[in-house]
Amino acid sequence: MKKIDMEAHFYTTEYLDALRAREGYPRLTEGTADRSRRLWYAPEVGQPFADFLLNALTDFGGERLEKMDALGVDVQVLSLSAPGLEQLDSSVGTALARKSNDFLARVIREYPGRYMGYAALSPKDPESAADELERAVKELGLIGWNTHSNYGDSYLDEERYWPILERAAKLNVPVYLHPTVPAIPQARTYGFAIAGAPFGFGMETAMCMMRLIYSGVFDRCPGLTIILGHLGEALPYWLWRLDNIYLRNPVSAKLKKAPSEYFKEHFFVTTSGMCWQPPLLCSYLALGAEKILFAVDYPFLPMQKGVQFMEAAPISESDKEKVFHANAEKLFGL
Repeated sequence: MKKIDMEAHFYTTEYLDALRAREGYPRLTEGTADRSRRLWYAPEVGQPFADFLLNALTDFGGERLEKMDALGVDVQVLSLSAPGLEQLDSSVGTALARKSNDFLARVIREYPGRYMGYAALSPKDPESAADELERAVKELGLIGWNTHSNYGDSYLDEERYWPILERAAKLNVPVYLHPTVPAIPQARTYGFAIAGAPFGFGMETAMCMMRLIYSGVFDRCPGLTIILGHLGEALPYWLWRLDNIYLRNPVSAKLKKAPSEYFKEHFFVTTSGMCWQPPLLCSYLALGAEKILFAVDYPFLPMQKGVQFMEAAPISESDKEKVFHANAEKLFGL
């Protein structure tokens, strides 16, 4: 069965150099031993970054491709990995975005048929970011924008960022919303264990998604599509309650539709980094197989684990076809 992995990550040399050179946050620090390297999102939050992880993020034609071949993964959709460019000053981030997108386009050309890619942007200069998205799509052949769940002092729903979302809708390309460490300081008290991938990533991304829905941006941009990893960051579980409370007392927002309608119409969820049947079945029942896309979150999750989980999923073979490749092919017109 054909497999299109919708979330896989990479780094460029320029991006790593920029992270190492930073005095503030985020930054990458080197230690004296393999596992002492840290990606620091904040003073309290440092993610261990061993050699195997850094090596995997900069590999395209070696072990990464070997694993894809062994597991039957036909295509990976690549994105510049966290912490992203969103929290960097636009004078630095804009140039890095262009270099990253050019590099990714070269990788895609070097390995035809094996990789696709999302653009990286520096959204704090929204008009330039929108123009770079258009260049990346029209000239480089990239298929969307991968962004992160907060920009340090702001979120994607703020109207200053809507020109980028409007351009994505005009170009008919999706926005993949990837997690990062929560902006609220209370989430950082216990370091990466709470602020990072185990919990804080999902909490923060769900917050960003709800802000987008209540902002009204989907009424302004009816063609906008968002892809959300980790089987929807728990939001499929909340849909009934979101509607029930909102429809009885829509005090703080005036939407044309119920919250769940926006979610079902404008969002896809992927299986990235969530190899557990209960949330899969929740998303499957809440959204339908047509709204689920296969993804691994490589190299932060072993490719084998992600593939085997979906192969063993308790759903029909025809629905597995949709999740593994047919939904992605429809989304991107392949």
